[in-house]
Amino acid sequence: MATILNYSTLSWRRVTQGFSPSLFIAFLWIAAMGVIALLANHLTPFDIAAMDLRERLRPPAFLAGGDWIHPLGTDQLGRDTFSRLLSSIRTSMTIGLISTFIAAAIGVGLGFLAAHGRGRVEQIILMLIDAQAAIPFMIVALAVLAFFGNNLVLFTVLLGFYGWERIARLSRGLAMSASEQGYTIAVRDIGASPVRLYALHILPNVGSSLIVAMTLNLPEVILLETSLSFLGLGVQPPLSSLGNMVGSARAYMEGAPWLVFIPSAVIMLTALSVSIIGDWLRDRADPMSDSAR
Repeated sequence: MATILNYSTLSWRRVTQGFSPSLFIAFLWIAAMGVIALLANHLTPFDIAAMDLRERLRPPAFLAGGDWIHPLGTDQLGRDTFSRLLSSIRTSMTIGLISTFIAAAIGVGLGFLAAHGRGRVEQIILMLIDAQAAIPFMIVALAVLAFFGNNLVLFTVLLGFYGWERIARLSRGLAMSASEQGYTIAVRDIGASPVRLYALHILPNVGSSLIVAMTLNLPEVILLETSLSFLGLGVQPPLSSLGNMVGSARAYMEGAPWLVFIPSAVIMLTALSVSIIGDWLRDRADPMSDSAR
């Protein structure tokens, strides 16, 4: 019994090692964003499209002239800012997560294919990786959205092509290293197919590093979605996103700065929190790091 308790204590200490107050706050913030994304429809007190021009540009409750009916005030069309913020968080987080998973699927698939195929297949994939890394993604996104038009599905899939080349390069290196390990050689010798080898044996063993890469890619996708929505090429009305809120309120920065500050603060804190968590996971996954020992 004492041995079990000592082992549990040691494991808990290893998990919580390097767990700073900033990391705790980051986890709380991301948890709150997740709850809002899941329950936004039940948390919004007003319809995000409901307009009341008599109530336009009402300040938040913590400023003079505000009230708790609209705790974060109203925008230029009299729409409740709090309701729009909750809906925007759901939209931006959903797009960010789905796009990141698409990028991870593309990157891991091509990385493993390059590690397995070698030769001409590997060279073609490495050329695609170099081409993707050399072309500014913002320019490609602007061209695609201008040519094909915009809808939510196309926009989300397009953002899914952001960052896949880094995940592909990482997964290729990890797969090549894992293929020389004893467990993969044994699985290969007993006749396992390449799909079984990579999906059931190599992927679970390199998954922690890939998860870290995804967490580092997520805030960049959120910021990219914000930038495109700010330019009017991202999420379109009647839907609302954080970038959409900032873009539509930029003309009112002088008279109603909270309309820009509130969604901008959420964007900044979300990206910062994901980055802090990603750095912590990277340290935990690195066997040479002090926090992983």
